[in-house]
Amino acid sequence: MHEWLIENPNIRTIRVAASDLNGVARGKRMPVRFADKVATDGTRFPMSVLNLDIWGEDIDDSPFVMESGDRDGVLKPTERGFMPMPWLENASGLLPIWMYHEDGRPFMGDPRHALAEVEKRYKARGLTPVVAVELEFFLIDDAGKRLRVPMSPRSGKRRVAGEILSLRALDQFDDFFSELYDACEAMDIPADTSISEAGLGQFEINLMHQSDALKAADDAWLFKMLVKGMARKHGFAASFMAKPYEDYAGNGLHMHFSVLDESGKNVFDDGSSTGSDMLRHAVNGCLNGMPGSTLIFAPHANSYARFVPGAHAPTGIAWAYENRTAAIRIPSGPPAARRIEHRLAGGDVNPYLSIAAVLGAAINGIEDGAEPPAPISGNAYAQDLPSVPMTWKDAIDAFETNPETARIFDVELIRNFVMTKRQEAQYMSELSVEEQTEIYLDTV
Repeated sequence: MHEWLIENPNIRTIRVAASDLNGVARGKRMPVRFADKVATDGTRFPMSVLNLDIWGEDIDDSPFVMESGDRDGVLKPTERGFMPMPWLENASGLLPIWMYHEDGRPFMGDPRHALAEVEKRYKARGLTPVVAVELEFFLIDDAGKRLRVPMSPRSGKRRVAGEILSLRALDQFDDFFSELYDACEAMDIPADTSISEAGLGQFEINLMHQSDALKAADDAWLFKMLVKGMARKHGFAASFMAKPYEDYAGNGLHMHFSVLDESGKNVFDDGSSTGSDMLRHAVNGCLNGMPGSTLIFAPHANSYARFVPGAHAPTGIAWAYENRTAAIRIPSGPPAARRIEHRLAGGDVNPYLSIAAVLGAAINGIEDGAEPPAPISGNAYAQDLPSVPMTWKDAIDAFETNPETARIFDVELIRNFVMTKRQEAQYMSELSVEEQTEIYLDTV
């Protein structure tokens, strides 16, 4: 029997799960007696399953459905191995998996493989990206006709206000956060600081830097699954959707990264406060990559409601030192910790695709070796800057045709994602904002 299962004899069932293009977990539930077989041989399900729309429906005219006979892919365990699912009442184990062709080739429509391919480009140059993410989410009472802040389990009151860095707001949900941190420990998710944010019942938790981009993406994907599951266990909802409340700031997923050379030195550090040539080259790549990859950073109808001036959701393509109004921020601090913060993505992203888009754009910039425009100062929202696509349709079109995107993602993934988003856009246009919110609240 698998070592983890021997150490956890209370496990009754297991799940195997892979991320589809929307970041939704797709997989199977099975009795624990089949765990050894799936851990050794993997499992199978249709390739089309990683290319479903947000409702879980097949994509019309997808080459993976009727045209190919809806053929199977082979799904193998990732390096992660088994882990607990602390949000469930019954003791269960989760085995993350990713998809391959029958002949052993990676299925390039799998978002985890998309990130693995970007990571290979760094390794070929003797480089290693170091990645951390900050995830914002709302705790929500969705039992009634409109979304509300949950009642505090401690006071029985609803705090109808954004409370930035309020310890009181955190303490109101102390049982939830304590259990969440215990669960992160059990799942090997390196959760660090938690704070309250500007929205109603909005919080942010940082995941620590690590020199394994795939694990960083795994952690973010699993963390979103965990937070949503743990909230339901406590009697309310948690949502990473970009903009659940019209009048309050939305959710972001900010990504910090640096790059190490083979000796372990940060190549963005030249001993100065401004950083190295390679830092600026990476910044230029990130700026050039924004128009084509906006669909990755804002993948849903609701994503574009977050792009409003003054709400810490940047839309202008610019960079700056220690300036949170810019899309690319270079944080201050000791030179050895010099890094880039990419602030465009919403909380509703697929972490594999988002991290791949950022790192892929950065390595494009490093390979090109070109200087970025001058960094801005002051309020980016008040400046005349080139903008990312501001509508879902424009973002879909840009993702399909932008040459920078084609340098990052395989043609198969680009085609699949465009088909998925065009189908979703067609059906979402028929729904009210309330109906769209109901769909996005739990799925993203």
